[in-house]
Amino acid sequence: MVEKTLNNIARAGKWLKQQGGAEPFSCFIPNPLPPAPPIRYDTELQDMEERANRALGRLEGISAFLPDPTLFLYSYIRKEAVLSSQIEGTQSSLSDLLLFENKEAPGVPLSDVQEVSNYVSAMQHGLSRLKEGFPLSLRLIKEIHALLLKGTRGSEKEPGEFRRSQNWIGGSRPGNALYVPPPPHEVMPAMGALEKFLHNEPAYTPTLIKAGLSHAQFETIHPFLDGNGRIGRLLITFILCAEGVLSQPLLYLSLYFKRYRTAYYDVLQRTRTKGDWEGWLKFYLAGIEEVSKQASDTARELYLMFDQHRQKIQQIGKAAGSALRVHELLKKRIILSLPIAQAELKLSFPAVNKAMANLEKLGVVREFTGKQRDRLFCYEPYLKVLNEGKEVI
Repeated sequence: MVEKTLNNIARAGKWLKQQGGAEPFSCFIPNPLPPAPPIRYDTELQDMEERANRALGRLEGISAFLPDPTLFLYSYIRKEAVLSSQIEGTQSSLSDLLLFENKEAPGVPLSDVQEVSNYVSAMQHGLSRLKEGFPLSLRLIKEIHALLLKGTRGSEKEPGEFRRSQNWIGGSRPGNALYVPPPPHEVMPAMGALEKFLHNEPAYTPTLIKAGLSHAQFETIHPFLDGNGRIGRLLITFILCAEGVLSQPLLYLSLYFKRYRTAYYDVLQRTRTKGDWEGWLKFYLAGIEEVSKQASDTARELYLMFDQHRQKIQQIGKAAGSALRVHELLKKRIILSLPIAQAELKLSFPAVNKAMANLEKLGVVREFTGKQRDRLFCYEPYLKVLNEGKEVI
């Protein structure tokens, strides 16, 4: 038993004693992936991997039947941006982000919403580059990081560059931290090894397992001074999309990691202290299955809701034409002003105003400013579905 424990610890990497001023501390240098000895696929882990793959397959199947996946993606990506940023301490909600994108004042500090907006930009940039055939690489990870921190509170922390100083997680200094990542001179070698693993060197790794191992390794290396959590969570989706497991970026684990935050940190730490990669993968695969089912349910619910609203609108007669066009735009925007609707749809102001009034009578939208001018309308049933049980307000 003692020998097995020692082998597991050696499997993880090594702890290196450092001197931080007068106070010593230990930082961790992970071994390159894949783990050695290899992952032990017991019956439970095999079963969990199969269930996670089936759940992902169902999600991919549903996305293929959505009439216009971009309508769903617009809001779904923004919900993920809010959740991932909330983990890092921002107070911004989905409504705040949508108001900000409509050039309206959100209900929280502007800096919080800017961080969330940057996350959307960084995510879309990465996905766009991958669709163009650009490889998932250290260069792309740096590009995404630069966009993530642009103009925010982290903008002085070397955006787009791997760190050149020591960081730590928890505590006020390395000496009392919960975890201390590799020293600066070990960051590039560790990230270089991770890039090779992404490209199936030294050996092929199934995509779903690769995404889980890569996320944990990235968080262990913690290569940036800020934004590591958000980039690490995006990495999972980028790998699944880059390797064709998902054709649309419909899977994000931020809510799962947020809901089970203590367990998340515990299983990550056990990969470092015990070499327990199997424990991490079981936690991660349970999340893949749970979140895939949630995303499938949400997509199905929204599809049915959109169809029901379309049928209600069609019953209003001659006025249905303009109202249907505004309804289509609301699927993309959720929060909408009359001037923006007028400009986007190339309709007259009276036509847009009447269409929105009809949608309000049908219970499709709600005007929520109470103003006579500069009114804003919310596709409230849509927002309610996105927020349902998701801890995003």
